[in-house]
Amino acid sequence: MSETTAAVTADSTPAGVVIAESATARGRRARIALRALQVALALFYAIASALPKLIGHASTAESFERLGWGSAGMYTIGALELAGAIALLILVLQSVAAMALGALMVGAFVVQISVFDGQYAATPVILIVPLTLIAWARREHNADLLRLLLRRRRA
Repeated sequence: MSETTAAVTADSTPAGVVIAESATARGRRARIALRALQVALALFYAIASALPKLIGHASTAESFERLGWGSAGMYTIGALELAGAIALLILVLQSVAAMALGALMVGAFVVQISVFDGQYAATPVILIVPLTLIAWARREHNADLLRLLLRRRRA
């Protein structure tokens, strides 16, 4: 069956017949879904994860004190998460941001397992999955970023 189809009205399609969808329509929907995922993750990292750290919420401060990292560690992790959230929305930084946030989630998983007895260990693991998808799907932007950095270096 061909990847492209002619416009067919619903009334003229026999029951049980599947009409192939064009590759461009599928690709467009996939790009929109990926962008929506990026926006949702950026909002999560900025509001639900970074904000409590950056405002010094009591429960967050207590967790970082238990780690022995204190407020400096809390503000650093919050700033990294906020930077990653913003970078997820910038075209040339999307893949690198997803990789960096994924690395941060690996660290969060290790901390959850080793210090907090795995109470919330599933959260970073769950977040690694869409971050990996974004890093892979947006990988072509890594070459663009490298070109920009090399151009700046020569200037």
